[in-house]
Formats: sequence, structure tokens, C-alpha cells
Amino acid sequence: MLIIVMVNNMNENMELMMHVYQDAEMGVYTTNNLLTLLLRKENKIKHVLECEIKEYEKFMKESELLLEENEVKPKTSGMMAKIGSDMGIKMETIKDNSDPALAQMLIEGFTMGTVNMEAKIKKYKAVADKKYLKIAQDFLAYQQNEIEKLKTFL
Repeated sequence: MLIIVMVNNMNENMELMMHVYQDAEMGVYTTNNLLTLLLRKENKIKHVLECEIKEYEKFMKESELLLEENEVKPKTSGMMAKIGSDMGIKMETIKDNSDPALAQMLIEGFTMGTVNMEAKIKKYKAVADKKYLKIAQDFLAYQQNEIEKLKTFL
């Protein structure tokens, strides 16, 4: 019985880390795409985006390491999600590429991310190990802090 509990617990730990990995990986992907669209523009928000990529990469690597230590291969976000994101970012940027408009778009993305991460933490809180929960909670706190930072551009 104890072994079964540990195996189930391990699966839940890995599911939580997979969520962090996929959310961070999608963040790197979409933020890089947005920076590419702003390449020849003078937006002040570009520095924030560059810092966001570094933070996303940090969470991506941390979760990837834990997944691989447990012999779980990280799965990237689906191609359809990436295509949809690309189209949405391009359309919004074409409509208005001002810093306030970009900040609003990013805040909406981070808000969706925080809602999803809060749900995942709640789902796994009673069964996941503390070290895995801490990473997810740190990722959630990062997203919430970014929302506050981006509000200064509104």
C-alpha cells in the first residue's frame, strides 16, 4: 500500500511539474514572438519582456530538471496552441503596438496563467510533495508580480 501511495504521489508531483514546464515553455515562446514583432519599434516595454523570458527559462529549466530526474520526458505545448497564440499576438500588435496595449494583452495572458496555476496548486496541494508545490507557488507568485509590474505601463 505504501508503494502505491508513493507512486501516485510521484505521478501528481510530475503532473504539477509538467504544468509548470508547459506554462513556462509557452511563455518563452510567446514572449520571444512578441519581441520579434517589436524588433524595429521603440517600445519601453521590451526590457520587461526580455526579463520575462529569463524568468520563464528559469522555471522551465527547474521543472525540466525535476521531470528528467524522475525519468519523465517534458512535453512542449501543442502546435495548435502556439499557432493560435501567434495569430492572436500578431493581430493585437497590428491593431495597437503601444506599450499600454501590449501591457494589457500581457496582463490578460498572465491572468489566465495565474488562474490555471492556482487551480493546479489547489488540485495537488494535499498530495504533492512540498518541494514541487513550492516551485508551482513560486511560479504563481512570479506571474502575479508581473501583472503588477505591467500595470505601470497602462
